[in-house]
Amino acid sequence: MFVTLLTSTPEPERVVATAARLCYAAVDCRALAERSSTEDDRRMIARILTLGHHGVLEHAVFTFAVEGVSRALTHQLVRHRLASFAQQSQRYVNFDEGFAYETPPQIAARPELKQHFDEAMAAAARAYRKLREAGIAAEDARFVLPNAAHSRIIISMNARELRHFFRLRCCRRSQWEIRALAKSMLAQVAALAPALFHQAGPGCLAGPCPEGEMSCGEAAAVRREFAGLETGL
Repeated sequence: MFVTLLTSTPEPERVVATAARLCYAAVDCRALAERSSTEDDRRMIARILTLGHHGVLEHAVFTFAVEGVSRALTHQLVRHRLASFAQQSQRYVNFDEGFAYETPPQIAARPELKQHFDEAMAAAARAYRKLREAGIAAEDARFVLPNAAHSRIIISMNARELRHFFRLRCCRRSQWEIRALAKSMLAQVAALAPALFHQAGPGCLAGPCPEGEMSCGEAAAVRREFAGLETGL
Protein backbone atom coordinates (compact mmCIF):
# COMPACT_ATOMS: atom_id res chain seq x y z
CA MET A 1 0.00 0.00 0.00
CA PHE A 2 1.24 3.46 -0.95
CA VAL A 3 -0.53 6.50 0.52
CA THR A 4 0.60 10.08 0.12
CA LEU A 5 -0.98 13.46 0.85
CA LEU A 6 -0.82 15.15 -2.56
CA THR A 7 -2.09 18.58 -1.61
CA SER A 8 -4.32 20.45 0.81
CA THR A 9 -5.89 23.81 1.41
CA PRO A 10 -2.98 26.21 2.11
CA GLU A 11 -2.68 26.96 5.85
CA PRO A 12 -5.69 24.78 6.68
CA GLU A 13 -5.72 25.67 10.38
CA ARG A 14 -5.74 29.40 9.65
CA VAL A 15 -8.54 29.00 7.11
CA VAL A 16 -10.72 27.07 9.56
CA ALA A 17 -9.97 29.38 12.48
CA THR A 18 -10.73 32.46 10.38
CA ALA A 19 -14.03 30.96 9.26
CA ALA A 20 -14.89 30.23 12.90
CA ARG A 21 -14.03 33.78 14.03
CA LEU A 22 -16.15 35.27 11.27
CA CYS A 23 -19.21 33.68 12.81
CA TYR A 24 -18.69 35.60 16.05
CA ALA A 25 -16.91 38.81 15.00
CA ALA A 26 -18.04 42.17 13.61
CA VAL A 27 -14.74 42.91 11.81
CA ASP A 28 -14.00 42.01 8.19
CA CYS A 29 -12.29 38.82 6.98
CA ARG A 30 -8.96 40.51 6.19
CA ALA A 31 -8.66 41.88 9.70
CA LEU A 32 -9.51 38.51 11.20
CA ALA A 33 -6.84 36.71 9.17
CA GLU A 34 -4.12 39.31 9.59
CA ARG A 35 -4.27 39.47 13.35
CA SER A 36 -4.30 35.74 14.09
CA SER A 37 -1.28 33.71 15.16
CA THR A 38 -0.74 29.95 15.05
CA GLU A 39 -1.43 29.76 18.77
CA ASP A 40 -4.62 31.81 18.40
CA ASP A 41 -5.76 29.66 15.49
CA ARG A 42 -5.23 26.45 17.45
CA ARG A 43 -7.04 27.78 20.49
CA MET A 44 -9.99 28.70 18.29
CA ILE A 45 -10.02 25.25 16.66
CA ALA A 46 -9.91 23.58 20.06
CA ARG A 47 -12.90 25.69 21.08
CA ILE A 48 -14.99 24.83 18.03
CA LEU A 49 -14.20 21.13 18.38
CA THR A 50 -15.39 21.28 21.98
CA LEU A 51 -18.55 23.19 20.99
CA GLY A 52 -19.30 20.85 18.10
CA HIS A 53 -19.24 23.73 15.58
CA HIS A 54 -17.81 21.37 12.95
CA GLY A 55 -19.25 23.04 9.85
CA VAL A 56 -16.24 25.35 9.58
CA LEU A 57 -13.94 22.31 9.26
CA GLU A 58 -15.32 21.81 5.77
CA HIS A 59 -13.27 24.78 4.50
CA ALA A 60 -10.06 22.69 4.71
CA VAL A 61 -9.71 20.02 2.02
CA PHE A 62 -7.06 17.29 1.73
CA THR A 63 -6.25 15.16 -1.33
CA PHE A 64 -4.49 11.78 -1.20
CA ALA A 65 -3.04 9.43 -3.82
CA VAL A 66 -3.42 5.74 -2.97
CA GLU A 67 -1.95 2.75 -4.82
CA GLY A 68 -1.57 -0.96 -4.18
CA VAL A 69 -4.94 -1.45 -2.51
CA SER A 70 -7.60 -3.99 -3.37
CA ARG A 71 -10.90 -3.43 -5.06
CA ALA A 72 -12.40 -4.80 -1.84
CA LEU A 73 -11.01 -1.73 -0.08
CA THR A 74 -12.15 0.78 -2.69
CA HIS A 75 -15.67 -0.66 -2.66
CA GLN A 76 -15.80 0.20 1.05
CA LEU A 77 -14.12 3.55 0.55
CA VAL A 78 -16.59 4.99 -1.94
CA ARG A 79 -19.41 4.50 0.55
CA HIS A 80 -18.11 7.66 2.18
CA ARG A 81 -20.29 9.91 0.05
CA LEU A 82 -19.06 13.29 1.32
CA ALA A 83 -15.81 12.86 -0.56
CA SER A 84 -14.50 12.94 -4.13
CA PHE A 85 -12.87 9.98 -5.85
CA ALA A 86 -11.07 9.29 -9.13
CA GLN A 87 -10.27 5.59 -9.57
CA GLN A 88 -8.27 3.67 -12.15
CA SER A 89 -10.80 2.21 -14.59
CA GLN A 90 -10.89 -1.50 -15.38
CA ARG A 91 -12.92 -0.54 -18.44
CA TYR A 92 -10.31 1.69 -20.08
CA VAL A 93 -7.15 0.10 -18.62
CA ASN A 94 -6.49 -3.47 -19.73
CA PHE A 95 -4.69 -6.14 -17.74
CA ASP A 96 -3.58 -8.35 -20.62
CA GLU A 97 -0.18 -8.84 -18.96
CA GLY A 98 -1.68 -9.83 -15.62
CA PHE A 99 -2.62 -7.92 -12.49
CA ALA A 100 -1.19 -7.28 -9.05
CA TYR A 101 -3.32 -8.32 -6.11
CA GLU A 102 -3.64 -8.11 -2.33
CA THR A 103 -3.29 -11.22 -0.17
CA PRO A 104 -5.12 -11.07 3.19
CA PRO A 105 -2.71 -11.63 6.12
CA GLN A 106 -4.70 -14.61 7.43
CA ILE A 107 -4.18 -16.35 4.09
CA ALA A 108 -0.57 -15.24 3.65
CA ALA A 109 0.28 -16.72 7.08
CA ARG A 110 -0.76 -20.24 5.96
CA PRO A 111 1.39 -21.50 3.05
CA GLU A 112 -1.06 -24.17 1.93
CA LEU A 113 -3.89 -21.62 1.73
CA LYS A 114 -1.70 -19.00 0.08
CA GLN A 115 -0.90 -21.51 -2.64
CA HIS A 116 -4.62 -22.03 -3.32
CA PHE A 117 -5.14 -18.26 -3.29
CA ASP A 118 -2.29 -17.62 -5.72
CA GLU A 119 -3.60 -20.36 -8.01
CA ALA A 120 -7.03 -18.70 -8.02
CA MET A 121 -5.47 -15.36 -8.95
CA ALA A 122 -3.45 -17.00 -11.74
CA ALA A 123 -6.61 -18.70 -13.04
CA ALA A 124 -8.42 -15.36 -13.11
CA ALA A 125 -5.52 -13.80 -15.03
CA ARG A 126 -5.58 -16.66 -17.56
CA ALA A 127 -9.33 -16.36 -18.02
CA TYR A 128 -9.03 -12.60 -18.54
CA ARG A 129 -6.25 -13.06 -21.09
CA LYS A 130 -8.21 -15.72 -23.03
CA LEU A 131 -11.25 -13.44 -23.18
CA ARG A 132 -9.15 -10.55 -24.44
CA GLU A 133 -7.43 -12.76 -27.04
CA ALA A 134 -10.89 -13.78 -28.26
CA GLY A 135 -11.68 -10.11 -28.91
CA ILE A 136 -13.69 -9.40 -25.77
CA ALA A 137 -13.48 -5.75 -24.72
CA ALA A 138 -11.77 -4.93 -21.44
CA GLU A 139 -15.07 -3.64 -20.06
CA ASP A 140 -16.48 -7.18 -20.30
CA ALA A 141 -13.33 -9.20 -19.64
CA ARG A 142 -12.97 -7.37 -16.31
CA PHE A 143 -15.91 -9.36 -14.94
CA VAL A 144 -13.52 -12.20 -14.09
CA LEU A 145 -11.17 -9.95 -12.08
CA PRO A 146 -11.34 -10.55 -8.30
CA ASN A 147 -11.86 -8.23 -5.35
CA ALA A 148 -8.18 -8.80 -4.56
CA ALA A 149 -7.04 -7.01 -7.75
CA HIS A 150 -5.03 -3.87 -7.01
CA SER A 151 -6.35 -0.45 -7.87
CA ARG A 152 -5.30 3.20 -7.73
CA ILE A 153 -7.47 6.00 -6.41
CA ILE A 154 -7.35 9.73 -5.66
CA ILE A 155 -9.33 10.79 -2.58
CA SER A 156 -10.36 14.30 -1.55
CA MET A 157 -12.09 14.92 1.78
CA ASN A 158 -12.63 17.96 3.93
CA ALA A 159 -11.47 17.95 7.53
CA ARG A 160 -14.94 17.30 8.91
CA GLU A 161 -15.46 14.21 6.74
CA LEU A 162 -11.93 13.01 7.46
CA ARG A 163 -12.62 13.10 11.20
CA HIS A 164 -15.78 11.05 10.58
CA PHE A 165 -13.85 8.65 8.32
CA PHE A 166 -11.15 8.17 10.97
CA ARG A 167 -13.76 7.57 13.68
CA LEU A 168 -15.20 4.68 11.70
CA ARG A 169 -12.22 3.24 9.86
CA CYS A 170 -9.48 3.51 12.51
CA CYS A 171 -11.57 1.36 14.82
CA ARG A 172 -10.20 -2.13 15.44
CA ARG A 173 -13.51 -3.54 14.27
CA SER A 174 -12.93 -2.03 10.83
CA GLN A 175 -11.64 -4.27 8.02
CA TRP A 176 -7.83 -4.57 8.25
CA GLU A 177 -6.92 -3.05 4.89
CA ILE A 178 -9.04 0.08 5.09
CA ARG A 179 -7.94 0.50 8.70
CA ALA A 180 -4.31 0.58 7.56
CA LEU A 181 -5.25 3.18 4.93
CA ALA A 182 -7.08 5.33 7.48
CA LYS A 183 -4.17 5.23 9.92
CA SER A 184 -1.73 6.29 7.23
CA MET A 185 -3.98 9.15 6.13
CA LEU A 186 -4.45 10.26 9.74
CA ALA A 187 -0.71 10.29 10.45
CA GLN A 188 -0.11 12.54 7.44
CA VAL A 189 -2.84 15.10 8.09
CA ALA A 190 -2.13 15.16 11.83
CA ALA A 191 1.49 16.10 11.08
CA LEU A 192 0.32 18.93 8.82
CA ALA A 193 -2.62 20.25 10.86
CA PRO A 194 -2.46 18.83 14.40
CA ALA A 195 -5.14 21.10 15.83
CA LEU A 196 -7.67 20.08 13.19
CA PHE A 197 -7.08 16.42 13.94
CA HIS A 198 -6.70 16.53 17.71
CA GLN A 199 -8.05 13.24 19.09
CA ALA A 200 -9.08 12.18 15.58
CA GLY A 201 -9.27 8.42 15.30
CA PRO A 202 -11.57 5.71 16.65
CA GLY A 203 -14.41 6.83 18.86
CA CYS A 204 -12.86 5.42 22.03
CA LEU A 205 -10.03 7.99 21.99
CA ALA A 206 -12.19 10.75 23.39
CA GLY A 207 -14.71 8.76 25.41
CA PRO A 208 -16.34 5.36 25.88
CA CYS A 209 -16.36 2.98 22.92
CA PRO A 210 -19.35 3.78 20.68
CA GLU A 211 -19.60 0.14 19.55
CA GLY A 212 -21.37 -0.93 22.72
CA GLU A 213 -21.64 -4.72 23.03
CA MET A 214 -19.60 -5.11 19.84
CA SER A 215 -16.60 -3.29 21.31
CA CYS A 216 -13.18 -4.89 20.90
CA GLY A 217 -12.76 -4.35 24.65
CA GLU A 218 -9.26 -2.91 24.19
CA ALA A 219 -9.83 0.84 24.45
CA ALA A 220 -6.71 1.39 26.57
CA ALA A 221 -4.55 -0.42 24.02
CA VAL A 222 -6.14 1.58 21.19
CA ARG A 223 -5.35 4.85 22.97
CA ARG A 224 -1.72 3.78 23.35
CA GLU A 225 -1.63 2.83 19.68
CA PHE A 226 -2.74 6.30 18.59
CA ALA A 227 -0.66 8.23 21.12
CA GLY A 228 1.98 10.32 19.38
CA LEU A 229 0.12 10.78 16.10
CA GLU A 230 -0.49 14.42 16.98
CA THR A 231 2.62 16.49 16.46
CA GLY A 232 3.35 20.17 16.62
CA LEU A 233 0.89 21.14 19.37
